[in-house]
Amino acid sequence: MTKADIVNTLFEKVGLPKKEAQDIIEIILSTMKETFVQGESIKISGFGTFNVRQKSARRGRNPKTGEEIEITPRRVVTFRPSNQLKEMIEKAD
Repeated sequence: MTKADIVNTLFEKVGLPKKEAQDIIEIILSTMKETFVQGESIKISGFGTFNVRQKSARRGRNPKTGEEIEITPRRVVTFRPSNQLKEMIEKAD
């Protein structure tokens, strides 16, 4: 699903004009990005939690050459689904 698909879903199900739906999606996503940059988590009840994690430096290996390399420390976003979402996914199988 793409951002355009989400906009179309809002247009069809809620009846919002496409431009308005697109603006709402952009505001939500930019707010989420700003929150992640600040290092904060986002919890969406019934959906899951997005966390920003700090990964430390570690040794890695280039799969093509087998050469050992140093992987630099970095921050990553992780997602942990809620129990409700997990149950919905399990029932869908």
